Amino acid sequence: MANKRSTDPPIPPEPAEYGGEVKYLSQSNVDVPTHQLVTPDGTYEKDAIPALDPESFRDLYRWMVTSRVFNRRMVQMQRRGELGTFGSNRGQEASIVGSAYTLQPDDWMFLGRAWTAMFIRGVSMTDMILFWRGLEAAQRSFAEHNSQIAISIGSHLPLATGTAWGIDIEGEDTVSMAYFGDGATSTGGTHEALNLAGALELPVLFFCQNNQYAISMPFSKQTKATTIAQKALAYGIDAIRVDGQDVLAVYDAVANAREHVRRGEPVFVESVTYRLDAHTTSDDPTRYRDEEEEAAWEENDPIERYQSFLEAEDLWSGIDHDAVVAEAEDEFDAALRTANEFEERSIDDVFRYVYEKLPPELQRQLAEYKALLEERPEMYDYIEQRPKG
Repeated sequence: MANKRSTDPPIPPEPAEYGGEVKYLSQSNVDVPTHQLVTPDGTYEKDAIPALDPESFRDLYRWMVTSRVFNRRMVQMQRRGELGTFGSNRGQEASIVGSAYTLQPDDWMFLGRAWTAMFIRGVSMTDMILFWRGLEAAQRSFAEHNSQIAISIGSHLPLATGTAWGIDIEGEDTVSMAYFGDGATSTGGTHEALNLAGALELPVLFFCQNNQYAISMPFSKQTKATTIAQKALAYGIDAIRVDGQDVLAVYDAVANAREHVRRGEPVFVESVTYRLDAHTTSDDPTRYRDEEEEAAWEENDPIERYQSFLEAEDLWSGIDHDAVVAEAEDEFDAALRTANEFEERSIDDVFRYVYEKLPPELQRQLAEYKALLEERPEMYDYIEQRPKG
């Protein structure tokens, strides 16, 4: 880790000049460039492309397609009544995969709308299906891969900063990374996490997916700021703004940021992307955005853009798109079968996941509850033990 800043008592600042008019610091004084390597029409400078081997270039494509297949199948499940709800991240594949591909197994990952990033770490589709069915068993699997998903918006950012604090104290060569959306930047927890990370110079990487909407609230109405990246400067944190539809630009930006973070220099990355599907399957985006806007972003599809790069680099011949899709479909089918075989939860499970050893009071309550069910078995008619939908 880098040497921490001086703790000497502050001295009164010396202005560069005296007198004159009052001068304002405005966001118009801040130039926030957007990092892009492959343009929407497929143009790129070869020397600027990250130095990945051919198989890694192909892997990025496979993971993006896998993510899209998973999202489609999950939405279909919900529409058939086999799932309560689901939040698709279709359209954000380059942002999610390009960033997650830079992380190491020991790095910590705290997620908002970036569930499919966990597949790269080894989390199974089965566990992701179980998670969306509300089963805590999936969270144990996530934890084994140093990953967790937060549903409450912005609540995981203080956890990411706190984890980074522990990393710093232990002197570990790893980083903590938080994924979140533009909506989370309007929550108090986000600002507390950023402020602590900046003040203590902690190894945490904040990855904001600006997908243009906080549910139905467009970015233009959520904040007066022209970019999200510029907000990091208020906390003394360096920032990067990247084209989130360009998987190579995202990979390049986050890989660079991760090296800074390893040195104890927190970094904030704003990935400019777009949520093509509804916020969740309970949402109706036609009520707050028009077809013309959606069509424009559909044309800026991150997978198609990356395919044009692979073709130009003679890497596409090593990819069988239909086979990649079929493999993802087969994996999902197998995962769903396994998830459907998950045993029903027992009454004990209501008490099991709080303490390592059940305290006397909860032992008493459990015994009392079981005695009631034995005396009145008709009570089971009112207990929903785990529907498969």
